[in-house]
Amino acid sequence: MPSLIPGYNYDIFISYRQKDNKHDGWVTEFVDNLKGELESTFKEEISVYFDINPHDGLLETHDVDESLKEKLKCLIFIPIISRTYCDPKSFAWEHEFRAFVEQASKDQYGLKVKLPNGNVASRVLPVQIYDLDKNDTELFESVIGGVLRGIEFIYKSAGVNRPLRAKEDHPQDNIKNTYYLDQINKVANAVKEIITAIKSSSQNEKDTGPILQVEHTHVKKNQKTRNIIIGFIILILIILGIQIIPGLIKPTTEQVKSIAILPFFNDSPDEENEYFINGIMDEVMNNLQAINDLSVVSRTSVEQYRGSDKPPIPEIARKLNVNYIVEGSGQKYGTVFRLRVQLIDGNRDMHLWADSYERDIRETKDIFVIQTTIAEAIAAELKAVITPEEKQKIGKTQETNLEAYDAYLKGLFFYERGGVAGEDNNNAIKAFRESIDLDSTFALPWTYLAMCYWRNAVSTISPEFREAKRAAEKALELDPTSGIALVNVAEILDNEYDFAAADEKIKLALQLDPGNQYVLRNAGRFYTKLGKPNESIEYCKKALQSNPNNRTVLNYLIQALFYAGHLDEAMATSLKYKEMGYLELDSYYKILLEQGNFNRIIKESSFEMTEDYHDVLMAAAYFGMGHKNQAEEIVTKLIKKNISSYWIAFAYAYGNNPEKVNEWLEKSFDKREKQVLTYLAVEPAFKKYRDLPAVKKILQGIKYP
Repeated sequence: MPSLIPGYNYDIFISYRQKDNKHDGWVTEFVDNLKGELESTFKEEISVYFDINPHDGLLETHDVDESLKEKLKCLIFIPIISRTYCDPKSFAWEHEFRAFVEQASKDQYGLKVKLPNGNVASRVLPVQIYDLDKNDTELFESVIGGVLRGIEFIYKSAGVNRPLRAKEDHPQDNIKNTYYLDQINKVANAVKEIITAIKSSSQNEKDTGPILQVEHTHVKKNQKTRNIIIGFIILILIILGIQIIPGLIKPTTEQVKSIAILPFFNDSPDEENEYFINGIMDEVMNNLQAINDLSVVSRTSVEQYRGSDKPPIPEIARKLNVNYIVEGSGQKYGTVFRLRVQLIDGNRDMHLWADSYERDIRETKDIFVIQTTIAEAIAAELKAVITPEEKQKIGKTQETNLEAYDAYLKGLFFYERGGVAGEDNNNAIKAFRESIDLDSTFALPWTYLAMCYWRNAVSTISPEFREAKRAAEKALELDPTSGIALVNVAEILDNEYDFAAADEKIKLALQLDPGNQYVLRNAGRFYTKLGKPNESIEYCKKALQSNPNNRTVLNYLIQALFYAGHLDEAMATSLKYKEMGYLELDSYYKILLEQGNFNRIIKESSFEMTEDYHDVLMAAAYFGMGHKNQAEEIVTKLIKKNISSYWIAFAYAYGNNPEKVNEWLEKSFDKREKQVLTYLAVEPAFKKYRDLPAVKKILQGIKYP
């Protein structure tokens, strides 16, 4: 059956190495499933050339005949990219893949076609069944003249790198997060987009054909006179153009320099090198965030796009609300490090800049030179204005030895992955301590060590809190200009009830590092405690601009709105992000309590929070509804579990029981419970109790301003 487009013999040509189909028939099964999907995608019949006859003259063991050129005259070429496909000695590579690229590049549509949405796609549509070595990837890209963007059918887990099967035994264990039928559907949809673009281009050629085919029969008579007249007219137009046209031309609107750096891909054979690749990505991001003329999305927001099976670039750009995307991949072999980075126009899916870096890493400055060079190259491509102060900050290197920096990167990897106290947090502490043992003057591991101990601390008199304080103060001593170090010390101070000193540190951090979202969000949290709603909301919203999907920032903003009394806006913001899948917004349920929606809390079947916090809310709701026995039963269970005394007082606050509220707040103060009593002056649940002598005494005891 011929192609949909006249002059072509097939719509699709499928190319593969015979050994990839020999044992389990993977390619045959793929073709059968694809044909079925194409039948439900197209109204017309799609012709597919797939060579499965072992005696066909197109196999690797036979000579090439003239029929191959005719079969290769197709609209779309699908190579099954495997470990063995990228081999210049193979038949499929030389006489099918390379031959198609050369042939298509010269035909009427070219190798690349413009899709209906404005993006450009290659008529080579790779189906990738293995993660490739870097050399094979580069070899493939050298032929197509662009980046390998295949539709992946890869099953990847610890020690496993194989083709994805149609019927997987344990699909949930695939770290690629790909499902076979979804990938088949993606191939069919990609085929439809390309064929639609070709058909549209073909129709345009028909519409314009007659005009292009008109024969010109110029008469040479009076040619000299005509030339003089034409020249005179052109001269007049040039003069008029110089005087008039500049005033009519308006400069095009420049795109906002908003950028997201997607997680870099670890191409190293050793999966443990992921921490090193992550560290490079983090530092490139930090450097770009230091440039005020750029708006850079935080790592938390882009982490969801880790791995190769992610949405198309325009979709990612739309979801993150950015105009530019940075992608990268790196390899580390011993001391040799290679990195490939590319900048993409997210709206048009068009590559703006790409470069490769290779360096034998002998000292830390070798790493920082690469990171600085990448950041400056991206900024230059986007024509970002860099102040002398920002340039100095970007070029700043950490004066430490390579081993200490490597241990720091390992710690950072576990810290970012951990999120809360646990095994990852303990591994991070171990790595940061190793880094400090190797170089005690290196500030960064001290900074993050303080954060790790802070996660583990339950009170300000615990050993973990003392370790957090010591590490935070040491980090600030080593780097007094670090906004993060200043904020960490401020958090220690406000939990020790030294609000005035904490306020000084926060203000200095905002002055030194005004665009840092960590500084901004913690400033918002601090001013929420102090009952300064305008400042808290302002800083939280600024943090949200560069970090729109960060759960911590969202919680801080909703808390700021809630404690400011803007319940409707707080609820609307909570629901907005709950619809996006962020269900861990604790303040959502506190809003329901403050609104008196107790029954709604009781009836909600699923709470995305800890069991203890869920029970606190249930007890408060039962107290609010007058169901004292049920509430007391839950409180008794919570007391046996030795949860925070502050939250026991919080539950009793809805039961109109001032004696119990006083009792448990005093216990919270005596225990020096971390992070909670500093909210006592603004927590709506305690509003009617704040004039009680015992509560006033606690507020005086924490030196609340």
